[in-house]
Amino acid sequence: MVVLAQDLLSAAAVTDRRQSLGKTGEDLACAELRRRGYDVLARRYRTRHGEIDIVARHGPTIVFVEVKARVGGEFGAAAAAVTGGKQQRIARMAADYLARQRLLECPCRFDVVAIDFLGGAPRIEVYCDAFTS
Repeated sequence: MVVLAQDLLSAAAVTDRRQSLGKTGEDLACAELRRRGYDVLARRYRTRHGEIDIVARHGPTIVFVEVKARVGGEFGAAAAAVTGGKQQRIARMAADYLARQRLLECPCRFDVVAIDFLGGAPRIEVYCDAFTS
């Protein structure tokens, strides 16, 4: 198989755009969560299972937030992108966070912030308690 330099550059450009979209989405999600009274505790919490976009506190509850940002509708709405497998990975990462922070007795939940950039201004929806582990 021959890989051309232009193919590598094109792939890199797509990755850069996707990372930029993700960062923008997380920034917008943090702003919306703060507006709703959440305290953001961590962003991009990494474990061997992957990454939790945002860890926050909402009252006494620790909230693990998955952010999904989409520009176009060709792959479906942003909220639909949190599959069962992704939910399981997030739950494993959440257990890791709670153990490391000694918060195992705290109530927790899983929220999804969906950001769709269709037709101009982003549309932000927060799905509280979006799934259970």
